[in-house]
Amino acid sequence: MTDIQGYRNLLLQKKAELFFVIFFIVGFAGTITPITRPFFIKLFPFAVLLSFSAILFFQNSDYTIKTILVLSLTAILGFTVEVAGVNTHIIFGSYNYGNTLGIKLFNTPLLIGINWVMLSYSGSAITENIQVSVLMRIVFASIIMLIYDIFLEQLAQVLDMWRWNNSIVPVRNYVAWFLIALILQTIIKLSGIKIENSIALKIILIHVAFFMSLILFFRLS
Repeated sequence: MTDIQGYRNLLLQKKAELFFVIFFIVGFAGTITPITRPFFIKLFPFAVLLSFSAILFFQNSDYTIKTILVLSLTAILGFTVEVAGVNTHIIFGSYNYGNTLGIKLFNTPLLIGINWVMLSYSGSAITENIQVSVLMRIVFASIIMLIYDIFLEQLAQVLDMWRWNNSIVPVRNYVAWFLIALILQTIIKLSGIKIENSIALKIILIHVAFFMSLILFFRLS
């Protein structure tokens, strides 16, 4: 890659980061406003797809067949676990999906599989260059995924993503999330695929800031 091309890619990434900051600020304003809230809630699947597409676009290394297969497997496994979870209530606890996340298959939004692979990929990318053992990188990446879920759970019922029995998130959910994250991160690391991404951390941080802002608003309102 030439210096000029590298500069252009960096500039493009900075523009993408600014776009996502503005996009989620507008999303926050629209979600907290009662009259526009239904419309903006319907945009949540689009926001996830847009974020995931941007993260994949800014992969710093080339995609190999193995990379595509591993990421596809991650999506399938994540979706399959969710199907089992929502239909048996054994894995995560007793819950049911609402309508916010879009089209469902076996009572489970298809978007859930994409969300699992987005978080698994991002967690791996964020921890890739930490100077620790592979095992610790797997653990750190899984913790990142768990922290993301902890914030998201505070909004899920309010925004009709999914609803827990008695409106209480069971501890089992977080334990299961962490264990599944560990399995997915282990698959990614053992596969040997190369994940280098400089925008993943920033998009995940933007998501978390968005969640925190909404949580604060709904608790104070």
